[in-house]
Amino acid sequence: MTATLTPGEERKRARAERRKRTSVFTLLTAWLGRPLASFHLVLAVFGLLTVLGLVMVLSASSVVSLDTGSSVYTVFKKQLLFVVIGTVAFWVAVRMPLKKMRQFAAPALAVCFGLLVLVLVVGTTRNGTTSWFVIGPISFQPIEVAKLALVLWGAHVLVQKKAMLHQYRHLLVPLVPVALLMFALVMMQPDLGGTVTLIVVLFALLWFAGAPMRLFGAATLGGLGGIVVLSLNEGYRLARVLTFLNPDADPTGKGHQALQAKYALADGGLLGRGLGQGQSKWEYLPNVHNDFIFALIGEELGFLGCALVLGLFAMLAVVGLRIAARNIDPWIRMVAATLTVWLVGQAAINIAYVVGLLPVTGITLPMISAGGSSIVVTMFVFGILANCARHEPESVAALRSQGPGRFGRLMKLPAPDVYNPPQKRKPSRPSTPPRATGRREPASRRAGTSERQLNERRRTRRSVPVPEHRREHRRSARGRAGHPRADEGGRH
Repeated sequence: MTATLTPGEERKRARAERRKRTSVFTLLTAWLGRPLASFHLVLAVFGLLTVLGLVMVLSASSVVSLDTGSSVYTVFKKQLLFVVIGTVAFWVAVRMPLKKMRQFAAPALAVCFGLLVLVLVVGTTRNGTTSWFVIGPISFQPIEVAKLALVLWGAHVLVQKKAMLHQYRHLLVPLVPVALLMFALVMMQPDLGGTVTLIVVLFALLWFAGAPMRLFGAATLGGLGGIVVLSLNEGYRLARVLTFLNPDADPTGKGHQALQAKYALADGGLLGRGLGQGQSKWEYLPNVHNDFIFALIGEELGFLGCALVLGLFAMLAVVGLRIAARNIDPWIRMVAATLTVWLVGQAAINIAYVVGLLPVTGITLPMISAGGSSIVVTMFVFGILANCARHEPESVAALRSQGPGRFGRLMKLPAPDVYNPPQKRKPSRPSTPPRATGRREPASRRAGTSERQLNERRRTRRSVPVPEHRREHRRSARGRAGHPRADEGGRH
């Protein structure tokens, strides 16, 4: 039997629970108010996504590795190698001064344009897309680096023209023409997923630069029109759209991948079948370790595993925008916000087409899907976000006064520089206007004084008695003016 509580005891228990909830909330708020809280949150999200990605790639690629390689660890070993390279890239991005990164943005963008042109000539074609450089066992996609270069350079241009962004000419030029040229080169491969990600980056830059809503409305209408034209132009794109609208029309052909992804998510239930026990990786779901790895997460880890992935990317969105809001350097603010939108938007598109909300576009799930250049560039982006977090004003003050901290000493990070806003230029002194030729008007007439007022002033001056010492001074001055000096007379 359970003992019944008196009303007084119930009130005491309720007050104790409220105090407990308040104390937890107070501790969390106090921790988030610490100077390096954003930096530690970026490290936590980065570490959890890296571990989860390695575990899921090992589980998803075992069957493919056994079919194409000598062991079940072939794809996993390759992914582990790229993660090690990406970890070095993360460390470099955290240590690199952001000023140098901003200076190298324009040369990096020029190099990326050269690589996008070169890949069309000597690139390797995979799955109908010529977007790969293959050097021995290593493959590389230049579009991944091009997206990062567009973010850094675009933010630099928009910050430089901040005072003139209310004019469309300065808001759109040169950012939009450069981005459209990059779109054209990527669509010549053709790589629809890369183009969609570039559009997300461009929209994020314009949004955080303060572009008006009517511009986004016109761009959305133009984008929908371009999608319709491109879909009707190529047969495989039209097939993707039709499959998205009705995947049951061809369940063993075009709609096979979309239907199998939904079946895998449904089989997982709440807790999943168990890690490594998924059936979709046995060639039921193509590309399960790349584009459709979220379906395997739902099958093996269930709804809780999917919620974990969604929660990590939601935390990334909050932390990235928090870093942008707490910085005072406008370039860092725009870079942090745009990189956050890029990563979270790419994850949202991937998850949306896995669950059937969007057509399949071939976009990978950041930090989790298998891929070489994708994982390295994404880790470098996380390093930039961590570097931006260390440049918050409170973090800069704490790091420069109290030392680098535990993680700073472990990674040998230098103290961030203090932000000095650019000084406003003083307006130049206006030049003296040229004197007019000819006879000059009297000052009284230039000031608008009439002849009658001038005569009255003269009469008033004459009527006022002049003191005796002033009269003597005037007489002596007239005398000196009428008789030249002795030296002047001697010369003449």
